Amino acid sequence: MNAVVYSEYGDPSVFEQKEVDRPTPNDSEVLIDVRAASVNAGDCHLMRGSPFLVRFMYGGILQPKLQILGMDVAGRVEVVGKNVTRFHPGDAVFGDVSKCGFGGFADYVVATADTLVMKSADVSFEEAAVVPTAAVTALQGLRGAGQIQSGQNVLINGASGGVGTFAVQIAKSFGADVTGVCSTEKMEIVRSIGADRVIDYTREEFTEHRQSYDLILDTAASHSLFDYKRALTPEGTYVMVGGPVGRLFQAMIFGPLLSVVGSKNLRNLLMEPNKDDLAFVKELLETGTVKPVIDSRYALAEVPEAIRYLEEGRAKGKVLVTLDANGS
Repeated sequence: MNAVVYSEYGDPSVFEQKEVDRPTPNDSEVLIDVRAASVNAGDCHLMRGSPFLVRFMYGGILQPKLQILGMDVAGRVEVVGKNVTRFHPGDAVFGDVSKCGFGGFADYVVATADTLVMKSADVSFEEAAVVPTAAVTALQGLRGAGQIQSGQNVLINGASGGVGTFAVQIAKSFGADVTGVCSTEKMEIVRSIGADRVIDYTREEFTEHRQSYDLILDTAASHSLFDYKRALTPEGTYVMVGGPVGRLFQAMIFGPLLSVVGSKNLRNLLMEPNKDDLAFVKELLETGTVKPVIDSRYALAEVPEAIRYLEEGRAKGKVLVTLDANGS
């Protein structure tokens, strides 16, 4: 099969497309004929081996242990292991395969059945492929860590990105009043997905507004924790789900300490793949409550360009990898 592989850490030039053996599922796995995959920040971190912690997490200190990246996939089940009862050959499925060793940037990938959900005919493979990591991160940040409630004032910092575009729509589905923060050229897309207000961070500083927020979901980590705390209501919650690694570690260490003083909560979230959360988002997709925002599409051979584009920070929504040769 065709796959995009790498054997050393570095920039996108470390990738090459080559023929590799098709994986064989074990008794609890399925083999998926991949129709589409999406690019995530996790792919960028693993490509570069940075922060260094990812090398320990995935077992490749000097060189990557994983050869094929790609965590979000959508496709058709080709083969099922003998212990798998939920799926059958031909079923259309999607999910996050990061707990199964990644491998989405290839014609075929294996995954355990409990990481997948069925795709309905009303949702395309492309739409399904951009959902698992970004939408579940948004859901876990808002509903889980953020404890979102109807009627709350919610701010999404980084509202035009992959997680942000899902977060705006999911927050609206919970009945929140949503403010999105993004750059000038991305304001229209954030308005189009339902944000009640949009702040252009190149012209306004939301942490200096008189407006305070019950919940801030932060995908960008562009301010200090003190700034975010100042922008919260007296019992508000701040949840960091993305941004520079240094800021994430600051939130992990100092967030609980700052939360001790007063009633405001400052938290960070590391998304954990969860089939039930993915199924919840699937229902939002099927009802049209949430619509994926796809910025651009790349062929499998163009994975290096897709990752480079994502790293540049210019994407509005998600970056997609299509495998047209596998059919529709």
